[in-house]
Amino acid sequence: MDNLQKEINELKEFIVDLKADRAATKQKEKSEAWTKYVSLTIVVIAVIGAVAAQWSAKFGSQVQISQIKASDQWAYYEAKTIKQHLDEVALPQLMHSDATDPRVAAEVKKLTQDLSRYEVEKTNIQTKALGFEATRDHASLCGGKMSLAASLLSVSIAVASICTVTKKKPLWFVAMLMAALAAFKMVDAWLT
Repeated sequence: MDNLQKEINELKEFIVDLKADRAATKQKEKSEAWTKYVSLTIVVIAVIGAVAAQWSAKFGSQVQISQIKASDQWAYYEAKTIKQHLDEVALPQLMHSDATDPRVAAEVKKLTQDLSRYEVEKTNIQTKALGFEATRDHASLCGGKMSLAASLLSVSIAVASICTVTKKKPLWFVAMLMAALAAFKMVDAWLT
């Protein structure tokens, strides 16, 4: 009978310990329930970070394309300038040659028309080149802001991840603050 009583007491102690462990586990889960929200925050920040990275790449591509187009226009401008200079050199030489020859007169007339046309063409080319440069500069400005936002979001994810490991709630607020700053930079880039 003493054995039975001893086993019953041990069983009662085990049940009490089990209840205490269960209560401690529930208390721990309750006190760390906020970590679920940290995980959700990390997912949201990661999605926003992916969007920021895509937009940053878009602006980067726009910078490169606009630079290429501007360079092409400036090369075309230089080609027109060289043609204009060659015609300016050739015109006086033709004028001093046989003016009675109809071929010379036709060539002088053609060169004179070409010279007046070059200035208009060069102005149009210059306007296009400056337009491409303005587009490049705007995309560069926006891309810089978007790149900063993507970087801030990456750091925010890292801080929030550290928060879940260390169970330090203030780090979560720091991560959210950094994500909010990054979102501001994204909106600023879009509205620039």
